[in-house]
Amino acid sequence: MDAKQLSKRLATVGAFVPSGARIADIGSDHAYLPAHLALKKQISYAVAGEVVRGPYENAHHEIQKLALSELVHPRLADGLAAIEPDDHIDTITIAGMGGPLIRQILTQGPAQLVGVKRLILQPNVGAATVREWLSQNGFELVDERILAEDGHTYEILVADRATTPVTYSPAETLFGPFLLAEKSPVFIAKWQHELARAQQAVQQMQQAKVEPTAHLAAAQAKITLIKGVLEDAGK
Repeated sequence: MDAKQLSKRLATVGAFVPSGARIADIGSDHAYLPAHLALKKQISYAVAGEVVRGPYENAHHEIQKLALSELVHPRLADGLAAIEPDDHIDTITIAGMGGPLIRQILTQGPAQLVGVKRLILQPNVGAATVREWLSQNGFELVDERILAEDGHTYEILVADRATTPVTYSPAETLFGPFLLAEKSPVFIAKWQHELARAQQAVQQMQQAKVEPTAHLAAAQAKITLIKGVLEDAGK
């Protein structure tokens, strides 16, 4: 993979970036995503944020190699601190992190979110906590994708500024409202796997000397939700 040929996962993230957008790609690594979008002339400006010096230097090198220094700006900073007021960012992409970390990054950067119209988020795990944050912070899911690549399953959440308050049911929060409606083969395979994991976790908790009541109840509630969705998909 490079800036000219993205992975299916990053290409799907990039497909949701509006034409002419001013983007900040947080955790940009080699800056492949913003560089690719710049090469396609899909964006008008980009920040490639990295908190670790090695990946930041990789991004800097990639941008210079492709002669994109006037369009894509690498920044060594923690999370949304990579965004400066003069950037006028309207779209943020965060891909390849855990859901809790994505939520933490968003929570710690309220000032940088002012003026942002779209969030495109790809949590490796814990998508439910990201959906919960979105509904609590004035963003509404407008699309979702689930895909399998290289033995991994990825969910991509696309959210725009909400004009009215948005709430999701427990099932919509866990599975994703769009993914739940579609119930694709990749979605079914993922949740069959998650069901087996949850059932195994329950067995282990029930065998513990001191049963973790709250964790057990949460796992059993999750199993009930998953079973209901899988049974509905099989009809």
